Amino acid sequence: MHGVHFIEHERENSAARDEARAAVAESEALDAYSTIVASVADRVTPSVTSLRVARRLRGGRQAEGAGSAVIITPDGFALTSAHVVQGASGGTASFTDGRDFAFHVVGSDPLSDLAVVRVAASDLAPAELGDADRLRVGQLVVAIGNPLGFAGSVTAGVVSALGRSLPTRAGSASRIVENVIQTDAALNPGNSGGALADSRGRVVGINTAVAGVGLGLAVPINRTTGRILTTLMREGRFRRAYLGIAGGRRPLPPRLVQTLGRRAGVEVVEVVDGSPAAGAGLRRGDVIVELGGEPVEGVGDLQRLMAAELIGRSVAIRVLRGGETISVAATPSELAG
Repeated sequence: MHGVHFIEHERENSAARDEARAAVAESEALDAYSTIVASVADRVTPSVTSLRVARRLRGGRQAEGAGSAVIITPDGFALTSAHVVQGASGGTASFTDGRDFAFHVVGSDPLSDLAVVRVAASDLAPAELGDADRLRVGQLVVAIGNPLGFAGSVTAGVVSALGRSLPTRAGSASRIVENVIQTDAALNPGNSGGALADSRGRVVGINTAVAGVGLGLAVPINRTTGRILTTLMREGRFRRAYLGIAGGRRPLPPRLVQTLGRRAGVEVVEVVDGSPAAGAGLRRGDVIVELGGEPVEGVGDLQRLMAAELIGRSVAIRVLRGGETISVAATPSELAG
């Protein structure tokens, strides 16, 4: 009986030690998590500004709006969401150190929901831009912005999904923003235009929308958006070539996968009358696999390739039609907003 009591006593001690170790590990994990979030907040918050925007309405009336922006150069260039500054020419930028400066809109691209503004200051702290293409689902991210008027608010979460799509529209033109980041970091009104940063404090996204309870979306910072950003800073607008089709991703037959070295193309489901695509002879059911010598496997590839350089220039389009590949020539026009 003494042996039984001894074994039970040892089991109780062992269980208590396991619980203690688990508690310590949990505490250390929470401390590490808090340390990372606090470090990112310290690094990025000085680079995030609160925008107060005045829009002129019909009849001479004015409406005020608010959002956030991320400083990207010491002399005042800042990145925000296009819908934050839509219909406005400028406003006031406020920083967490108490300073206020005027800003003006440099350029806006509603079809990517990105805009560049210029703050009237020369000693600002620019954020470091990262690469959203390197993100992984489950990775820690920190959202910093000015929700509901509270400057410098910080929320943290994880990348809950990648590769989401965000429909945008400018006048009669529409576009799908590809590879949008989905996060469970809380986003509220006023967060739009603010920073989504990784655990090293690099801005990998611009917060743009709340997709539902506990779901926020951010436009990724990557090579594609970097090109848009640079063009907006230099020219104030971003031009796109227009082909005049609607389409979707279509898997290729196995024999063509081997022949072409790719798994899918873009199936044409509609051709706009009088468009460059119609003039080139593209038809419903054609599957575009190459444009200008570059492979096309999805709508994102096609959108990326329809750059300003193609406007008014003949470009070869390789398509799959009736089981055979043929080449047609199209001359894209400029996409009108």
